[in-house]
Amino acid sequence: MHRESVIRDEATRFAEVLAGTDPQARCPSCPDWSADDLLWHLTEVHLFWGGILRSGALTDAEVAAVDEAKPTRPTDTASLLRLRERATADLLAELERLGDDEPRWTWWPAEQTVGFTRRMQTYEATFHRIDAELTAGLTPDPISPDVAAGAVDHCVDVMWGWLPGWASYDVATTARFVATDTGADWLVEVGRWSGTQPTSGTWYDVPRALRASEGTPRVTATGTVEDLARWAWGRGDQVDLTGEPEAVAAVAALIAEGID
Repeated sequence: MHRESVIRDEATRFAEVLAGTDPQARCPSCPDWSADDLLWHLTEVHLFWGGILRSGALTDAEVAAVDEAKPTRPTDTASLLRLRERATADLLAELERLGDDEPRWTWWPAEQTVGFTRRMQTYEATFHRIDAELTAGLTPDPISPDVAAGAVDHCVDVMWGWLPGWASYDVATTARFVATDTGADWLVEVGRWSGTQPTSGTWYDVPRALRASEGTPRVTATGTVEDLARWAWGRGDQVDLTGEPEAVAAVAALIAEGID
């Protein structure tokens, strides 16, 4: 796939849909957000990551400076739409200028590169486009099989894998995800991490999953590759989840955690 084209097309469709949607309509897949909140979210994301790429930020102080330099949220939809267009164009210009291996800060400690941001923004634009269509009461446009497969990869390799250094992790089960249309499959270890954050004293107990190299699956999720991608990212439920009850419950809890 050409990721910049995907980001451009998805962000354009996202904006076109929201331009004709009630600004106060609720987003069913991100229920805390209105249509204008959703529009601002992707705008803010593109402003931030465009700034990270342009500035060469690598340190927390440099990242904070980028964040502080973002413009304030416009108060009307038309101004939001104009800012979104500019933010997306700036992000794409940086992605087209830079190679995947060039170092940049990211929130994922294992990969501090432009390539990580390029992948992340591909899926963020895709699923927020679906959010916009759902907010407008539309049937979402399809996701291409390569983007959908990459989105599942990104869940099992990144989105579900966060583990703070102060937490402990317990494996609950092994799952298998099977794409009925492409034959792709993923072996996934599912469990929970828990612990008390030292700085706040807050206790956490959170689902976690990551790609597994071995193990006998006790639960299977079956659907088209698009169905699996939408389900994994919390934007669809057209997946058949079968297996041992405790294993099914562990996977269901992971999905219920959601991805904004």
